[in-house]
Amino acid sequence: MKVDASLIKEMREKTGLPVMDCKKALEEANNNLEKALEILKKKGVEIALKKGERKTSEGLISSYIHTHGKLGVLLEVNCETDFVAKTQDFKELMKNIALQIAAMAPMAIERKEIPPEIIEERRKWSDEEFSEKAEKTRKKIIEGKLNDFYKEKVLLEQTFIKDENITIRDYLTSKIAKLGENIIIKRFVRYELGK
Repeated sequence: MKVDASLIKEMREKTGLPVMDCKKALEEANNNLEKALEILKKKGVEIALKKGERKTSEGLISSYIHTHGKLGVLLEVNCETDFVAKTQDFKELMKNIALQIAAMAPMAIERKEIPPEIIEERRKWSDEEFSEKAEKTRKKIIEGKLNDFYKEKVLLEQTFIKDENITIRDYLTSKIAKLGENIIIKRFVRYELGK
């Protein structure tokens, strides 16, 4: 099957992946752009899982200052080699994640980093708010409220501010697939004047 060159170009612009990867995905999807994007996303997740155990001892520390010096972020992102850390793609990743942190004020990178007492407090509030509901229904509501809280306060689960169709985890996974190395968001600090 002949792949439409304009579709390859559009896919490259959306994903930043090499021409051959885009072409293969479009061939597999019979020139259906949406299916091809799904194929690439699935492959990206598989690559990220394979690379997830590899040691990340290189990387960069980046800073971002916003709103006339009233808001700032310090961020450490690690990768496997200093070669990747020096690439434009890696620097763009860091800039976008720092911007996300500045805009969305996450509490943690992953769920497990949120203190248990905060989770218990949220459960208690929801339990009291929906106390008139049947226990089974109340449990489902509480879990739903907790998941909403995680989507709001856990960096990897937040919707990416530059593309509302993906999360930060999806964005990071796409960069792992593109750069071919394990990449982890190690830590961040968000400073806001007066807080």
